[in-house]
Amino acid sequence: MKIHPLITDSQTLADLCARLSKSPFVAVDTEFMRENTYWPELCLIQIGDAEEAAAIDPKAKGLDMTPLMDLMVENEDVLKVFHAGGQDLEIIHNITGKTPYPLFDTQVAAMALGMGEQIGYSNLVESMIGVKLDKGARFTDWARRPLDRRQIDYAIGDVTYLADIFPKMLGKLKRQGRGAWLDQEMERLGDPASYVNIPDLAWLRIKIPSRKADVLGRLKAIAAWREREAQTKNLPRGRLIKDETIADLAAHPPVQQNDLSRVRGMSPSWASNDIGARLLAVIRDAPPLSDAEMPAREDRKPGLGKDGSLVADLLKLLLKIRARDADVASKLIARADELEHLAAGRREGLSMLEGWRFEQFGRDALDLVEGRLAFAVVNGKLTMTRTALETDNDDRHDTGSGDSDDDAGLRLHADG
Repeated sequence: MKIHPLITDSQTLADLCARLSKSPFVAVDTEFMRENTYWPELCLIQIGDAEEAAAIDPKAKGLDMTPLMDLMVENEDVLKVFHAGGQDLEIIHNITGKTPYPLFDTQVAAMALGMGEQIGYSNLVESMIGVKLDKGARFTDWARRPLDRRQIDYAIGDVTYLADIFPKMLGKLKRQGRGAWLDQEMERLGDPASYVNIPDLAWLRIKIPSRKADVLGRLKAIAAWREREAQTKNLPRGRLIKDETIADLAAHPPVQQNDLSRVRGMSPSWASNDIGARLLAVIRDAPPLSDAEMPAREDRKPGLGKDGSLVADLLKLLLKIRARDADVASKLIARADELEHLAAGRREGLSMLEGWRFEQFGRDALDLVEGRLAFAVVNGKLTMTRTALETDNDDRHDTGSGDSDDDAGLRLHADG
């Protein structure tokens, strides 16, 4: 594979993108800094295919990145391959307002291949091609210039190895008939809505025990205010004001600005400066949360009760068994909150009850909660067994009877 020198001029970048636009896929990675800013600071972009790779310096003076961004978000003939690409996609979305399409994430693909739920890049490289990566440059200051040779070599490796790994993973997925398993996950990962920070929705990320409309109204107003202030100042939202401080202000609103000095986690200077005055005005003017916006209890955590919690535990056990049998990460099949919803009686809008997930797990999960499937320990081994409800619909036996020799041993039933 040809490795180009660091690209810092527009013509070289345009030429590279013109060649890569004819490739079936490109591997992509970014290096960025966001410890001190709200918006991630893009410091380096690495891209390559099976033939060539290069690192691009987006901080280079006068560099026109339009050809690269067009390749990312406008060219649908080229598959864009990332590893754990959420933050890379966020950066591209911040620049273009769009996300790369079509998309392939090797961390998600590894889940379908039974390689764990969040396999790291270095472990993936070692597992797939037997190469141990040098992690020495991992925690480097990518914003500082000039970049040294070691930094660039480290960064380039993130796409050269990715370009080797992708065809191997794709081949395995095809041989195992699991290519379609990833479609929904890739659509979710590439959804532009996932990367839009809407200030009026920021409160949903903050945990607070109260369900009072006035408290939640203040929570919404303060969280939205913080989001806008942080965006304008380009500061991390937590550095401006922490989540727990927002929750405290919403539950126990100050009356006067000087009361802010007594709020835990807040700078004393806010008791007299302009930003403190703006915050107090937001708190005072916050309307109660409307009935339409009140979070449904079921959306946060379904009311399972003691029996329902046991059913959810049985579903988690079933998921482990089915994930083990299929050699796939359980997280790819179903999430814990979905299991709780199923145990609570919900049937609509659950991905586990659709497509390949239904075939691999959902059908059995339904049978379990509706009393047609049970766990049994036979000769010391945990097995699944069909219940009387399943085997004799005309004569519906009590699912806890345990009369059948085939069902000998410990049986745990969930009758929904």
